[in-house]
Order: sequence, then structure tokens, then C-alpha cells
Amino acid sequence: MAATQRRGRKIMMTPEELDEFLTTQRTCRVATVSADGAPHVSTLWFVWDGKSLWLYSITRSKRWADLRRDPRVAVVIDAGEEYDQLRGVEVSGSVEFVGEVPRTGDPCPELDSVERLFARKNFGIDELPHDGRHAWMRLTPEATASWDFRKLADL
Repeated sequence: MAATQRRGRKIMMTPEELDEFLTTQRTCRVATVSADGAPHVSTLWFVWDGKSLWLYSITRSKRWADLRRDPRVAVVIDAGEEYDQLRGVEVSGSVEFVGEVPRTGDPCPELDSVERLFARKNFGIDELPHDGRHAWMRLTPEATASWDFRKLADL
């Protein structure tokens, strides 16, 4: 994932740090544009496959409706409580919808590894159960910005 930020180069994450952070974090905030132009932010679990962020969303949500109408999105993943411990990543781009909607478990080779990663990371199981209410979106970042305030101590 190419770094695209200009400011804060001293505190941005390296590609290896970015990959580790996105692989281990669980929760993201998804920003969409509502039909009336207002921003909408919601929280989701996600999985990172090394190239793309995969979002498993309820298909009857405002988030899903917003992204079906306009696939542009910004997603923030962050961690830390104290100021000098804050770190995070913002990725943005356009989502692609992958697999059937809603997902019922029909064979979809493109989702095999993603669903296994998601099930292990979030539920500690090897196979993701399908409830017929969720579906997958893939976000391959077009822009990325990161920060790790723990690096401030080294400046």
C-alpha cells in the first residue's frame, strides 16, 4: 500500500507497521455520503488481506444503501487512549461488492480466504456462518494516511 500523505512523515507508519496494524485491529469507522449529502459514520468489524480492507455489512443498513448509491468511502482504524499512544490509519477509495447479496454461503472462491480470516479473527472459528443479512464489500485503498504518535518520543 503506497503512502500518500505529505504532512507528518515522521510519525507515519512504515508499510510493515501498516500491515501489522491493519491485520491485528478489529474495528473500523466507515464514513459514507447520505442521499441528502450529509456524512454518515458507522462502526464495523473488518479484515485486511494485505491489499484490501474487507467490510461485512448488514445489507439493510444506511451504510449499505449509501454505498450502493455512491461507492466512495473513507475508513478510519485507530487505537490508543493517551495522546502519546494514538495511532491509526485512514484509507479511502470506492468499494466493490463481492459475492451474493445478501450472503447465504453460495460458493464464491474470491471470498474463501477472506471469510476464513474474518471468522478466525472475530469469532475464533474456521468457517463463517451466513445469516442471510450481511454481504461483502472490498475497499482497495486509493489513498492512505497513517500516524503513530508513539514515534513523537523519538523526535
